[in-house]
Amino acid sequence: MAKILLVEDNELNRDMLSRRLGKHGFEILIAVNGEDSVAIAKACEPDLILMDMSLPVMDGWKATSLIKADPLTRHIPVIALTAHAMDDDRQKALAAGCDDYDTKPIDLVRLLAKIGRFAG
Repeated sequence: MAKILLVEDNELNRDMLSRRLGKHGFEILIAVNGEDSVAIAKACEPDLILMDMSLPVMDGWKATSLIKADPLTRHIPVIALTAHAMDDDRQKALAAGCDDYDTKPIDLVRLLAKIGRFAG
């Protein structure tokens, strides 16, 4: 069973997505801000990180950069999740170190396909 770190500050989005992913057999870890995501990634070594980019304390771009700069966590795939759907937003997420990018609202079938490529 793959372990996914879901980084999402919106409680409704977090609860909905964690329940839906849990029904597909994933173990879900939760972080509500970028700073916590970095600490949890180091402590728990998830198989994949779903990273909201607009977060309190530390945004997803900075958190991803720190995760990818650390030898202990750089191997963990990060999929950016954001309501920002412009091409330059995608490029900014990839430049920060994200391995893939998906937009909100979440299309679960599309997201599961992306998850499967990294943590199948």
